[in-house]
Amino acid sequence: MSKSKKQIIPRVIAGFVDYTIIFLVCFFYVQTFGEVDSEGSNSVSGLKTIPIFIFWIAYFCGSELVFGKTLGNYFLNLKPVDYNSGKNINFKQSFLRHLVDPFDMFFFGLIGILIIYNSKENQRLGDLIAKTKVIKT
Repeated sequence: MSKSKKQIIPRVIAGFVDYTIIFLVCFFYVQTFGEVDSEGSNSVSGLKTIPIFIFWIAYFCGSELVFGKTLGNYFLNLKPVDYNSGKNINFKQSFLRHLVDPFDMFFFGLIGILIIYNSKENQRLGDLIAKTKVIKT
């Protein structure tokens, strides 16, 4: 797969779908189980934050392990694979791919887009660290 601008738009849309799901579930969780803070907003802290991280891991790592892709990637016919073998990724690779998502999304995804655009195989930072790439299926 050569460097291509065409790969960026589907990846951005897939990411938007996935993180919209994450946001909505977390928003619902905080509204349901959070406590009103000094500003009148609901928030969670301490042990109540653990379900958010569990959902994040279950959504990304679980769906990539069980189905080979997330819902966003499913809609855009994308799939993360091992960089060298082209086979399905393992838990460690999936976890590493998403561990740096906040960095990739810094400045509304601009850093991730720049890294994808400038990498040989359209990889974002998480893909480079996990030795994965995203292919069109």
